[in-house]
Amino acid sequence: MKIPTITGEQAKQQRLKLGMNQTEYWGRVISKQSAGSRYESGREIPRPVQVLLHIAYGSPIRCEVTVQALRGVA
Repeated sequence: MKIPTITGEQAKQQRLKLGMNQTEYWGRVISKQSAGSRYESGREIPRPVQVLLHIAYGSPIRCEVTVQALRGVA
């Protein structure tokens, strides 16, 4: 199973929906606010950060599917 790609725009919309600032949102996935700002402005989000976004902010099902994909189970 392939883990879906997250764009900076999708991450920004999710962050705004959650009512979080960039420091709070990106800090949860071990990224600095400045990196999050670059991602939200169009720079590609590195794959490891995308995986952490799925785990940190995805639904329980999305989180489980992501972890299974990483383990090679799905």
